[in-house]
Amino acid sequence: MKICIDPGHPSEVGEGARGKKLTEIRAAWLVAKRLEILLKAAGHEVKLTKSSEKEFVKNRKRAEIANAFQANLLVRLHCDSEGGTGFWTYFPDRQGTDATGKRGPSTEVIAACKQRAPKFHAALAAGLKGALRDNGCLPDVRTFVGGKQGALTGSIWSQVPVVLVEMCVLSNAKDEAFLLSEAGQDQMAKALAAGVRAVE
Repeated sequence: MKICIDPGHPSEVGEGARGKKLTEIRAAWLVAKRLEILLKAAGHEVKLTKSSEKEFVKNRKRAEIANAFQANLLVRLHCDSEGGTGFWTYFPDRQGTDATGKRGPSTEVIAACKQRAPKFHAALAAGLKGALRDNGCLPDVRTFVGGKQGALTGSIWSQVPVVLVEMCVLSNAKDEAFLLSEAGQDQMAKALAAGVRAVE
């Protein structure tokens, strides 16, 4: 399979969340690079949406990179900071409209996401059991931006199946410590790779 990994931020919506020691940009990049190695070792073709940790890429462009790559799955990696603890998987379950008037994704992409996201999340959750709280597999509309647009910008522009993983809550000390550790990054990458395997 062709897998596009999107390490979140910096983008037009800012630099993302930050904990006391770890930023969302850093966390997403470290996990993305580990995931890239695992997926390539498993025989997948892999493309990242960024070539360096702090490269600025707009959300529309991130989706367009996955589209041009003709990815079988776009995996977007993020961290939350709004309180609480644990991880989530989000996916588009309806069309949305962004600030430019762009409407998407297609009904075909939505159908594929509805089928694949729960399988992806179940494998991810199994790989993280005991380490982080499972907050479920939810539609994009449950996010702040998705609630306003109907879907996340990266989903609206995506022509391939897409999931967004909020890997942890960086404002939670336990969550941050988990993703700050090499063992935690390794476990997260392996759990994400299991998610990919589940939708092959």
